[in-house]
Amino acid sequence: MAFTRSQRFGGLALVGALTVAVITAGIVTAQGSSYPSASGDTVAAPDISKQAEEVPPASPAVPEEPRPTPVDKGTPVSADPAVQKQLTYALAHWQNYNTAEYGVLGTTDCVNFASQTLIERGWEMDDQWWTSGTGSGFEFSSPWVSSTAFMRYLESSGRATALTDEQRDQVKLGDIAQFDWDNSGDRDHTAIVSRIEGSGDNLQIYYAGHTDNTDYRSVDWAITVNHPGASVYYWSVP
Repeated sequence: MAFTRSQRFGGLALVGALTVAVITAGIVTAQGSSYPSASGDTVAAPDISKQAEEVPPASPAVPEEPRPTPVDKGTPVSADPAVQKQLTYALAHWQNYNTAEYGVLGTTDCVNFASQTLIERGWEMDDQWWTSGTGSGFEFSSPWVSSTAFMRYLESSGRATALTDEQRDQVKLGDIAQFDWDNSGDRDHTAIVSRIEGSGDNLQIYYAGHTDNTDYRSVDWAITVNHPGASVYYWSVP
């Protein structure tokens, strides 16, 4: 099922009657209430109470999620080798978590996973965006794991360019998709653009990510059916 741009927004009235249970959860920092700063000092752990959604319970009222057909589900091909590495990593680990190299945050792992794919793409950690350790005993900065903190980090660092959904024709494979499920101004979920199909009003964007694990989820389905009335934003990664 494909949505045109007019159907995406006009369809909100149609799907408004659907009931979808969504739980927004905070996460607890590893190591309790502190973490090491870049200087080596121990400082108070960041407030990351606004973090990705928990996995929503299944609802029979939600129509089946549209997905690319099996013949189209091979790893998308990018002309940029760095982006190709990022996509290959994302599609290899959207279910098979890479606990040998990274920590895991259970059902609030979306930014942690998106950050990992950017490392695979060639990004380097800095004193604001970083992690160390593996499994459940790992440490991290707030932008590494919080959708809202990651948004602010991207704004201040200049490492990516903000795009609205009206600019989706500028979105590329490997870019960041962020969602505001309740239109509060915070970001509730973060993922990687894993597939782009069509053009114009029929342009379809799919994403991969952790937290309600997925390899190819339709952005339009997410904001009009799974979370009616939600907003999506993008970060164009150079």
